[in-house]
Amino acid sequence: MLKKTGFATRAIHDGQEPEKLTGAVNVPIFLTSTYQQEEIGKHKGHEYARLTNPTRDALEENLRSLEGGASAHAFASGMAAITAMCTMMKTGDHIVCSDNVYGGTQRVFDQVLANYGLTFTYVDTSVAENVAAAIRPETRLVHVETPTNPMMAITDIRAVADICHARGVELSVDNTFLSPYLQQPIQLGADIVMHSTTKFLNGHSDGLGGVLVCTKPEQAERFRFVQKCTGGILSPFESYLLLRGVKTLAVRMKQHDENGRAVAEFFAGHKSVERVFYPGLKDHPQHELATRQQRGFGSMISIELGSLERANAFARRLKLGYLAESLGGVETLVCHPATMTHAAIGAEGRARLGITDGLMRISVGIEDVEDIIADFDQALAV
Repeated sequence: MLKKTGFATRAIHDGQEPEKLTGAVNVPIFLTSTYQQEEIGKHKGHEYARLTNPTRDALEENLRSLEGGASAHAFASGMAAITAMCTMMKTGDHIVCSDNVYGGTQRVFDQVLANYGLTFTYVDTSVAENVAAAIRPETRLVHVETPTNPMMAITDIRAVADICHARGVELSVDNTFLSPYLQQPIQLGADIVMHSTTKFLNGHSDGLGGVLVCTKPEQAERFRFVQKCTGGILSPFESYLLLRGVKTLAVRMKQHDENGRAVAEFFAGHKSVERVFYPGLKDHPQHELATRQQRGFGSMISIELGSLERANAFARRLKLGYLAESLGGVETLVCHPATMTHAAIGAEGRARLGITDGLMRISVGIEDVEDIIADFDQALAV
């Protein structure tokens, strides 16, 4: 039998064998809340939909394969996945986190989980020594985004993993911005990988979701238990949409990466753009690390336009790109972090991270790149 080892082959086939009854090549959407049992204590592997669902099972096996983990666990959103990850903690435990993360991550840490006795320290994880200095005896987890949202800083995953493991601490990596096609954190030493599957994994801006990919049996046991107890699982229909999206992940990410590089070069040469944040540019301070750690640079770019007035003028003039929350869809999406993704951290928090009122975050789509650049060019016209 053919051994499937290539990424695109696994994306299309792993967890998705043709359905046995009819031979359907797509995994069916099993819209059921419960399952008939043959007799007391005897069933066909499924009891109740909060515990398992065949569509979700297929998705979880697929994502496990793509990230190279031991198991995967799908949740109703990226934030549900992060919250589930933190159920490994108990009162008094400490988490070190990248200081420049999605604003919703810091919000759930500081405004929800801190109420249960967890403590958090935020550091610039692009400097590995900062992580080492922040770890305390009660530290259980280091959580990093790389590249960060929206400043595109890169963390050396292997270096931070080595620090964590020497101190008996686990490392989780938010891999949302790059997807497993462009970055493989587990191969670099991460213990847990999480995604907002809403983004590049889904790829079509039509479904929410989140996933945790584990490396250890005790993690898998914990997350299955959390799915069972709290019920924040991904629905069968959302699981189907995500399976559909992942089948084209390899070809989409190739185009996202190609388009992202071209658009970043365009911004870098435009007189109206004061600064471009993109690891694929050679003047990015961590370009060499990104080149070594990643398979490509992706399509996430931030640009500094100098003021809220100029940022809003740019947003109003867009025709092809959409001013909208989120990222990773086939269409080009433009976000204003100060009022959207990072509004919750406040003006002081944004100032500390360099998130100005003139900063715009771009998720470059897979449209014809000439059309994308033409739209940005006219939107930047003074």
